[in-house]
Amino acid sequence: MKRLSGWDAILLYSETPNVHMHTLKLAVIQLDDRNRPGGAAPFGVEQLRTVLGSRLYKLEPFRYELIDIPFRFHHPMWRENAEVDLEYHVRSYRVDPPGGRRQLDEAVGRIASTPLDRRRPLWEMYLIEGLAGDRIAVLGKIHHALADGVASANLLARGMDLQDGSNAEQDCYETDPAPSRGELVRSAFVDHLRQIARLPSVVRYTAQGVRRVRRSPHKLSPELTRPFTPPPSFMNHMIDATRRFATATLALDDVKQTGRHLGVTINDMVLAISAGALRKLLLRYDGRADHPLLASVPISFDFSPERISGNYFTGVLVGLPVDSEAPLERVRAAHIAAAAGKESNNLIGPELVSRWSAYLPPAPAEAMFRWLSTKDGQNKVMNIPISNVPGPRERARVGGALVTELYSVGPLTTGSGLNITVWSYVDQLNISVLADGKTLEDPHELTDAMVDAFIEIRSAAGLSKELTIVESAMAP
Repeated sequence: MKRLSGWDAILLYSETPNVHMHTLKLAVIQLDDRNRPGGAAPFGVEQLRTVLGSRLYKLEPFRYELIDIPFRFHHPMWRENAEVDLEYHVRSYRVDPPGGRRQLDEAVGRIASTPLDRRRPLWEMYLIEGLAGDRIAVLGKIHHALADGVASANLLARGMDLQDGSNAEQDCYETDPAPSRGELVRSAFVDHLRQIARLPSVVRYTAQGVRRVRRSPHKLSPELTRPFTPPPSFMNHMIDATRRFATATLALDDVKQTGRHLGVTINDMVLAISAGALRKLLLRYDGRADHPLLASVPISFDFSPERISGNYFTGVLVGLPVDSEAPLERVRAAHIAAAAGKESNNLIGPELVSRWSAYLPPAPAEAMFRWLSTKDGQNKVMNIPISNVPGPRERARVGGALVTELYSVGPLTTGSGLNITVWSYVDQLNISVLADGKTLEDPHELTDAMVDAFIEIRSAAGLSKELTIVESAMAP
């Protein structure tokens, strides 16, 4: 048994009937004989269950079962070695014909529209069949309380053959007995005493951050000063339970080349591309784009390659320059805003929110998030989350079959009907967009606009508008 951290618990408490807190990981897999030496048998749901079953001993979060504490006395606990019913957790799904990118994205949206069952380990996996070009896809649906982006990437690597097609592992873990009510209450009481003992160090950490901010010659940008109120927009409202999903792929070398030419990072490029695309949609749906949006950009403070669970990140508020008409001005403004956001985060202390979250009482926290999810208004902290996570650098395999593409997207949060998540994979920069049913009828509007925004930046920088063609699962 182990206690959920305060940050993990917040991601659990913030889940409501219309705000689902699972993340999605999508792998597109090539099944033709070129990628299956020896002409292996077709890969089906039973084979996927066998692959996962042989590796459950090293995929610890997939064995975690949520245990609530009597009387809501403390944050829940993970029973670390619970029984896993692979017949339940691993399922098959068939896309609509002709099995192209849009049909796959629509299937992912439908799967994402239902929450995970908290009576079981908080994950599901789908073998998606019916894709064009002798391909399948594997979709992982994992609760955010289990893992952040860095941990998910490491967990994904453990679940795949990164070196060869060998599948000789054997599942050897043993299940743990369920704890008694008395054990849970005693453990909660002891943990509370530990938290009280740590409180002086949390207060000291906070005071040190406040002093650094006061002494710094740099001040927060106007967009990030109190009261942190983002401008209203078409994407900010009470979201519904429907989820719509869309993807697009850029060549990582094209993005790197553009960034080097302009003297900015890949993360700056992602923010500038997002700003250009969102400006286009703001003009279409709101008729104006005259104020920067506020983006929450997750930044991890634990990059350990061995970490496969837990949440060790903070959300940095960055002013997104949707009000800039010129593409290169958006790049420059995104670079400045990102640097200011990171500096402010480092000054105040990247672990500030994470440390204080341990003291948030469960019952009031859940009640607050339920109340917020029913309010038909905008998110009062930010407009949209935008993530950029480095994914695997090597080609992966599942049961010997080659993974050609990887996509990931985080959840929608209260009052924010869009999420943009970018994962790199070998030579690809893979864009994923998640929307609710009220915000966009077709989220490919945003992915298409992001590709167009990147072309605009390259053109304005004097680079070729022709993009490198990377291997893609299906035509749109």
